[in-house]
Amino acid sequence: MVNGPMVKDGIVTAADARSYRAFLSYSHANERFAGKLHRWLEAYRIPNRLVGKASPRGTVPKRLTPIFRDRAELAAASSLDHEVRTALSQSEALLVLCSPAARASRWVDAEVALFRSLYPDRPVIAALVEGEPADSFPQALLQPDANGVVHEPIAADFRASADGPKLARLKIVAGLTGVALDQIIQRDAQRQLRRVIAITLLTVLLTLSMALMLIFAVRAQMEAQRQRQQAEGLIEFMLTDLRQKLEGVGRLDVLQTVNQRALAYYADQPNLKDLPADSLDRRARILHAMGEDDQKRGDVAGALAKFREAHRVTGALMDAEPTDPSRVYAHAQSEYWLGYVDFIEYRYDAALTHFAAYRDLARRLVKLRPNDRTYLRELGYAQGNICSVAVTRKRAQDSVSECGKALATMEQVGRMAPGDAGVQQDIANRHGWLADALRVAGHDRQALDQRTQQADIVQGLLRNDPKNASFLEDWMLVRYSTSQLLHALGEEQKAEAMSEEARDDVDKLIASDPENNDWRIWRRKFDNPFN
Repeated sequence: MVNGPMVKDGIVTAADARSYRAFLSYSHANERFAGKLHRWLEAYRIPNRLVGKASPRGTVPKRLTPIFRDRAELAAASSLDHEVRTALSQSEALLVLCSPAARASRWVDAEVALFRSLYPDRPVIAALVEGEPADSFPQALLQPDANGVVHEPIAADFRASADGPKLARLKIVAGLTGVALDQIIQRDAQRQLRRVIAITLLTVLLTLSMALMLIFAVRAQMEAQRQRQQAEGLIEFMLTDLRQKLEGVGRLDVLQTVNQRALAYYADQPNLKDLPADSLDRRARILHAMGEDDQKRGDVAGALAKFREAHRVTGALMDAEPTDPSRVYAHAQSEYWLGYVDFIEYRYDAALTHFAAYRDLARRLVKLRPNDRTYLRELGYAQGNICSVAVTRKRAQDSVSECGKALATMEQVGRMAPGDAGVQQDIANRHGWLADALRVAGHDRQALDQRTQQADIVQGLLRNDPKNASFLEDWMLVRYSTSQLLHALGEEQKAEAMSEEARDDVDKLIASDPENNDWRIWRRKFDNPFN
């Protein structure tokens, strides 16, 4: 064993002067392949269970670094020949990329010859990149040593028809470490299996985490939807049953509070555009209800603003679903309320435009659902509104015709829903408007007959529900209107008595709900009933 420095072929060497795991020799034609193999070898980690074990090449290292590659290592070298010789003298092994181009390269052949002359006992690994061995191995690989012995190099065949890239790389690792190839393959396979298992477990954990997150998100969404359904179910009750009961006792102040609480729910939503269509429809109905209450309190501007916003929303919803009866119905209500505001503000042309649109939508509803009495009732309301404009404008022929149509439609609804108090109230109202139309046409006796029929219906309603504010209002109005007719027919004493009774009735109504502006307007009319 050599213990001190020695000189061989002009190069100073030492037994422990090993700076490189291997010297990579290749032809310039194979430079790309050499670069990829060089990076793979230096990045490769020896399986942990092999690291530190003894082998014919010494202790098995963790990594195969560094590996000398002349093009990379000598880019700034001043003397290529000297640096190559030095690197070869400091390498534990020689790795030769064999190809027809390498066989033709005198530099590759020289590097093999020099390494073998320096270290005959160190491994030379031939990596066949392309071609057949006889056409690809440099001559120096097959030359006998000083003793005439030909040292067959360790071969790793990268060709797909032979070892293939994966096995060829592991053969190189085995040659550089001195570990048996089967151990390298086995340990590498175990490591790959552990890696696959780890990745699989990580994937499963990530999948489970995402599934849990999705479950939580779905549950949160379902809970939010459930809470919204509960809240909107309460709002639906506030808009229907509760509102009807409050209207029945004439409490506008409570109605206003209920509507504000309902609308506040939608104001708290982060974005109204994200609400379902049914929620937007319900919000529009709240605006209708609040506008109606504003109008009854005399706040016409506030009512109009709410009706316009509701009209915008219901119009968009109907445009999106033009054959959905609920969307058509909602927009019909918006047309009605805008027309009603114009009507009470004496803008009769504008009112008639909205009322005509309301009637057309009601006709569409009846066409969509011919047997639905709710939609037929809407048509009766719409015809009644056009009747009201004609009566107010004193157009005799139009008045009697339109009011007669409205009464006939409502009576048809009554035959479909016998005993329905609301429908009976509507029929009574239609008799009243037909009476007004007959007065415009100069038929006072026929008008009185209509008022008598109206009074009979309202009295029947009050017998069943004597405290209903809406029925009491109708009774007050029918007596006031009948007193007007009696006075016109010369029955002045009877007219005065009936007018006084109507005045007492409206005073009682105002006392029950002082904020009702409609009742205050009627009370002022009673101060001079026959002027």
